[in-house]
Amino acid sequence: MNRNQQHLTMPEIPMPGGYRSLPVLGFGTSANLPVGPEIVTTAVLQAIELGYRHFDTASLYNSEQPLGEAIVEAINSGLVQSRGQLFITSKLWCRDAHPQHVLPALKKSLQNLKMDYIDLYLIHWPVSSKPGIHEYPIKKEDLLPMDFKSVWAAMEECQKLGLTKSIGVSNFSCKKLADLLAIGKIPPAVNQVEVSPCWQQKKLREFCKSNGVLVVAYSPLGSIGTRVMENEVLKEIAKAKGKTVAQVALRWGYEQGIGVVVKSYNKERMKQNLEIFDWSLSDDECRKISEIPQSRASLGKDFTSPYGPYKTIEELWDGEL
Repeated sequence: MNRNQQHLTMPEIPMPGGYRSLPVLGFGTSANLPVGPEIVTTAVLQAIELGYRHFDTASLYNSEQPLGEAIVEAINSGLVQSRGQLFITSKLWCRDAHPQHVLPALKKSLQNLKMDYIDLYLIHWPVSSKPGIHEYPIKKEDLLPMDFKSVWAAMEECQKLGLTKSIGVSNFSCKKLADLLAIGKIPPAVNQVEVSPCWQQKKLREFCKSNGVLVVAYSPLGSIGTRVMENEVLKEIAKAKGKTVAQVALRWGYEQGIGVVVKSYNKERMKQNLEIFDWSLSDDECRKISEIPQSRASLGKDFTSPYGPYKTIEELWDGEL
């Protein structure tokens, strides 16, 4: 075990359904601007060395293959002892969100990752698109309503086969989650959604908690735009505590009892993002954060279309804006 691993034991949150715990701080591999696979591989190896144990990918990100290569290298070089020490999340893209394509899509992800199973498989967005067509953004005329019942049944089959240990969703509103909970045999373990001090999702978090669904936050630093990093309340708290704004935002997420996926390929920032576990926010600081004006940054406009199934962002989010 190297010295970095000795000083950080990553806190974990129990996963619904009794499967293993989720390392609370995940390392995200999506990129707003495309990066070469070697950059992803290097960053993942650095992240493992620093103590990250949860890695988040998706077929859309084109990062499954370099992530898989980095993990093979990490095991071979002794950075981790086994695959079982890592928690891997991937996601089903819209074009594969059809009952007959779910299992082949997961098998393709496993092939890319060089793994026999992943820990968590998520429906990426609550919308399907024409099968076989891989492009982003999706053409408006190619967006299709998802057959939630049959797609979820196919996700359940993936779990029963042991190809994923848990299944869940991403970007689901309270209403869509309630609909899924009503029809599924296996409830979703996770809903991965945008959560940050500037979009705290109190209603959704309460709904998920009362229904045994773990919330995992993406864009915890407001990576779409810089609203979190430029927020005066967070800047003031960070200055008073001798911390960075990012550390304050991540600590806030951790204190909410949710999982957090953070994304940085800069080694120093990756290290700073882990330095949130040996201090806490005061009641007064939490109150100030709770009063920050709220607005969603990830609007999902790319998943709306005049042809449907969601013509407006209000329809996509069921008014949760």
